[in-house]
Amino acid sequence: MIVNFSVQNFGSIKEKQTLSFEADKSEHLKNAYIVNLGKQRILKLALIYGANASGKTTILKALDFLRDLVLEPKHKKTDELDFSPFLFAPKTPKQNSILSLTFFQNDIKYFYEVAFFKKAIVTEELYFYDPKKANVFKRKTHLLNQFTEITFGNKISTDRIFEKTLEASTLWNDTVLGGYLKTNIDLKELQEVVDWFKNYLKPLIHTRTKLEKFVTSRIDNDKISKSDVISILKKADFNISDIIIQKEEEEISDGFIDFLKKQVKTSSEKIKELEQKGKFTTVNIELEHTVNNIKYTLPLDFESQGTKRYYEFTGLLALLIKNSTAFPIDELDASLHPDLYLHFLLSFLLNAKNSQIIATTHNREILDNKDIFRNDVIWFTDKQESCATELYSLTDFDSSVIRNTANILNAYKSGKLSGTPNLGDTFIDLTHEKV
Repeated sequence: MIVNFSVQNFGSIKEKQTLSFEADKSEHLKNAYIVNLGKQRILKLALIYGANASGKTTILKALDFLRDLVLEPKHKKTDELDFSPFLFAPKTPKQNSILSLTFFQNDIKYFYEVAFFKKAIVTEELYFYDPKKANVFKRKTHLLNQFTEITFGNKISTDRIFEKTLEASTLWNDTVLGGYLKTNIDLKELQEVVDWFKNYLKPLIHTRTKLEKFVTSRIDNDKISKSDVISILKKADFNISDIIIQKEEEEISDGFIDFLKKQVKTSSEKIKELEQKGKFTTVNIELEHTVNNIKYTLPLDFESQGTKRYYEFTGLLALLIKNSTAFPIDELDASLHPDLYLHFLLSFLLNAKNSQIIATTHNREILDNKDIFRNDVIWFTDKQESCATELYSLTDFDSSVIRNTANILNAYKSGKLSGTPNLGDTFIDLTHEKV
């Protein structure tokens, strides 16, 4: 589980900003929200509010970028890292960006930090706590000769061949963890961390991310139980009684193969596989509705946007409940009725064990109900005069701003918590020039 995530000089974030999942001392709703790991109380949920362009999504993008740094290592020294530092200051474009993460994997706490610019990883370090803090490795890059130097802590057992192999595989624009993935060497501590990034932290889900195929394929492969998904949909009042997955094989024409080679970014191996097979499989999804004991089926494309989105989210919910995993979700409330949005969150909190959701949202209704949220799961982003993002928690405000939980929505609407758009008047005087 994630404990803390910090971002510095990344996108709209200039100074170091930290999103924490450490619960405060409140016992409010602790059984639903808090997981005890060792002596730490870790929250399952973080909701980030803020105006458009205030930097909410940047927090999630930074976490997703860190995941890619680990799991998608570069294969050429000339490949640049796909990100931008903070650009609205004279010094930051030339300074390093820094991401750091504290997390639990198999009851062991780890701290990982990486500093980088577009061309290279500059420094990198990994620690674990068992129980005291101990170094796994430290890495620094000699930028002049583009050489990676890695040193291991006293508690880590390696030999010279292992170290040289790892250094040779870690390009100056790779992380050590990414370099490790390109080798056949083995080290428990590195493998544990790589497994966490691969199996626990999932890719960022944007509002435009289509999850229909992802969810359907996992239902089809029994990685998600179809009955579980149907049960979740029924509880959300969709009158859906079955999910019907139909597969059809179609012949591949020579013209289609030529099109793939010339126009579509498809790997040559996949194209060759299609050519050899001579066929491709199409998957059609229909949802069965039972109305007055009569069954009707509709193609998924005929369903409303909200129904399609919740079908996707039921798959995520099933994964969050059955496995230990974390999903970063941008605009969780998009296409969902406020009641359905709340139903999804409560279903997650009351049923998932060691999973987490990190989501941006514009839904303010949850702020008006003290029975369903804790202050320490509510975060805000605010755009400063310098255009830099400031991230802060509801718990940062004292009683002079928030007298009790019922005042939070009104305080947010009135601007006392910031994180709201600073809008001008609605009168627009267009110039009357001919176009």
